Amino acid sequence: MELDLILNELSLQNIAPNERIAQQWMSELIKTIKAFTAQGIKVNLRSQEKFNTIMLAPNYPVGRWFNDADQRERGFIKALATKAPLSIDLGNSDIQDIENNTGLSEFYYEGKLAIGLGIAHLLDTIAVSFNSDECWNCSNIEIDTIQLNEDEEIVHEILEILHSSYGYHVNEHKEWIQKRIHEIVIDGEDIWNRKEELFPNLDFCEVVYKQLKNIRTRQLELQPVLKVLRELQQCTENWKTGLFDVKSHALDESRESEPTLNKYKNERMFLCPDGEKRLFDRHIKLRFCNWRIHFFPKEPGKVIIGYIGRHLPTVKYKT
Repeated sequence: MELDLILNELSLQNIAPNERIAQQWMSELIKTIKAFTAQGIKVNLRSQEKFNTIMLAPNYPVGRWFNDADQRERGFIKALATKAPLSIDLGNSDIQDIENNTGLSEFYYEGKLAIGLGIAHLLDTIAVSFNSDECWNCSNIEIDTIQLNEDEEIVHEILEILHSSYGYHVNEHKEWIQKRIHEIVIDGEDIWNRKEELFPNLDFCEVVYKQLKNIRTRQLELQPVLKVLRELQQCTENWKTGLFDVKSHALDESRESEPTLNKYKNERMFLCPDGEKRLFDRHIKLRFCNWRIHFFPKEPGKVIIGYIGRHLPTVKYKT
C-alpha cells in the first residue's frame, strides 16, 4: 500500500533561525516518516511545490540541506520526495483556487490559509509538520472550512485532520492505517471492481461504471467519493426498519425541488440492476466540489447508487 503524507506548509511559516536547528527539524521529520513505514506501508512525501526548493532557514533550502545531511537521511528523503508536487497531480487550477479563495471550499488554521491541511482533508490522508512550534505537537488538528452552499449562503465547519510531527503521533493512527491498508483503492475503476467486497449493501446502476472509470489515481474527487460510499454502506447496513436516514452520519443530503423535477426529471431516471427504471431525487453533496452521489433506498439493508459525478442540471443551476 502507498500512502501520501501531505506536508503542512504552515509549519515553516517561521523558518529556523539557523542551519543547525533546520537540520534538527529535518531529522525529526524523517523519524516521523519512518514511524509510518514501520507500519508496513510505502510512503510518499507530498508538498505544495518542489520539495528541494522549500526554505528551512535563511538562505538554506532543502536543496542545500542535502549537501550537509547524513548519507542515510539524504537517501531516505530523496526516495520519498521524488513524486511530482501536488499542483501536478491535482492540477494547478485546483491549488490556485484554494490559494486565491476562489474554490468552493476555503481552509484555515487559526486564521491562516492552510493549503496542505486542506489537501490532506480532501485526499482523506495524514498531514505531517516540522516540529517548529508546540502547536504542531499533536496527532489531530482542527481547521475551519468556509463553503458556499447551493443557496449561496456561507457555511462554516470545523474539520479534524489526522496529523503527525513526532513518531509517537503515528502510533495513535495505527487503527486508521490498518483499516486503510485493507480498504485502499487505486482509482474509480478499482471501486467498481471491488464494490461487492467494499459495499455489500449497495447496488450500483450500470451507468455508474462509466462515471467511476473516469476517476483517476489521486484525482481530487477519488477519496471523497470513497468516503461517502463508505458512510452510505454503514447507514445501509444499520437500516433494519422504517425510513432510510443518514442524519447520524456526516453526510450532506438534499432532495430535488419540485420545479427541478418538473423540468429535469428524466436526467434523474436510471436503470437499476433489477431492470426497473427509478427516480433518484435524493443525493449526497460532496462539499468541496460540484459533485453529487444520487441514491435510492430500495428496502432495509439495500440502497442503489444511480449516479456519481458533477451536479446534474436544476432550475437554478444548469450544471
